[in-house]
Amino acid sequence: MRFFADVTPLRRSADFRRLWCGNTVSWLGQQMTALAVSLQVYAITGSTFSVGLVGLFSLVPLIVAGLYGGAVADTVDRRALGLVSASGAALLSVVLAGAALLGLRQVWLLYAVVALQSVCFAMSTPARSSMIPKLLPREQLPAANALSSLTTNLGLMGGPMLGGAVVGLWGFQAAYLIDVAAFSASLYAMWRLPSMRPEPAGVTGPAGAAGAAGVFADRRPQGRASVRGGLRFLVTRPNLRITFLADLAAMVLAQPRALFPAIAGLWYGGDTKTVGLLVAAPAVGAVLGGLFSGWLGRIHRHGLAVLLSVAGWGTAVTVFGLTRNLWLGLLFLALAGCADSISAVFRTTMLQAATPDDMRGRLQGVFIVVVAGGPRLGDFLAGSAADLASPSWAVVGGGLACLAAIAFIAAQWRNFARYDARSPQP
Repeated sequence: MRFFADVTPLRRSADFRRLWCGNTVSWLGQQMTALAVSLQVYAITGSTFSVGLVGLFSLVPLIVAGLYGGAVADTVDRRALGLVSASGAALLSVVLAGAALLGLRQVWLLYAVVALQSVCFAMSTPARSSMIPKLLPREQLPAANALSSLTTNLGLMGGPMLGGAVVGLWGFQAAYLIDVAAFSASLYAMWRLPSMRPEPAGVTGPAGAAGAAGVFADRRPQGRASVRGGLRFLVTRPNLRITFLADLAAMVLAQPRALFPAIAGLWYGGDTKTVGLLVAAPAVGAVLGGLFSGWLGRIHRHGLAVLLSVAGWGTAVTVFGLTRNLWLGLLFLALAGCADSISAVFRTTMLQAATPDDMRGRLQGVFIVVVAGGPRLGDFLAGSAADLASPSWAVVGGGLACLAAIAFIAAQWRNFARYDARSPQP
């Protein structure tokens, strides 16, 4: 049982349990809506290019609002920000359901709603992530983040499947209405939370110095938090900065996702079903990594764990590029997904534990930008490399470039590998 997901945070904190359950339900609904919007755009236009624009309309607001959402989360009550942004996202799903019920076939409306949903997501995510260190002691953060990672990957797997089934049986409006109902779980969880105002510099919650939070519980940070201040803090904190560099090394240099349609036919002689298997394999590995994450809480060298996890991603992608057996390829993609989920747990834990509370929102905003933008940039790089050479060269070269980059990072910043979670230093 020591290797299964550690559910101690769910047992020990009722607030975290409600927040995790609410996020799980609402995330599943959001993924259903994401698929339903893509299907509806294609049903209206019959154009894959128009479907591709859905991603663009969601990405740009996510990147822009992610930075400012983090600054807002370091200025106002995070509970209130979470409630307002989640309520806004629920109302936007109501708009989608109403448009579908009325038979409105306006693609611009769908694009506008998707863009506004991204803004709501970018505003709420830094607030939610910054709450977790206030609800749990530091030693339980790896387990909490493993559970959050499990939620994310289960939603990415199950949401589209449920969304496709619901749209097929009852139409687009049914998926949107289910999403509205799912948001109620997240809203209820945040409604039950106490006030979550950012604390002054040098003060931490349960994840930091014992008892300090109670002394300053009603104090507010001085002035308005700025995006520039958050970036300046990140630049001067090597351990936190390297967590972002390590993730970019994996997601930008060794991201084979854009090549799956070509790989399915050229390497395996497959069709769209093969593409589906390739896309699903990393998510399956990530889910398994979350289910068997109990051992993560016993690891204290988080910096070394991040380096090894990213190296594991690069190695798995490289071997995937060398194999021409479908099942072996799926195995190594699953291993890559598992390695990425482990890296995400430790990177998130370092970000939460080593960052002062009044900076957590802004760094979580940067985290959103990196997580959202890195894979998209990786898609562009992989596609360009495949056009210039071949898919095989793009995948293998990307995996080797990732390994070279992480080796350079480890050699250049040797203290990062010595980072100890028992004494977190940014």
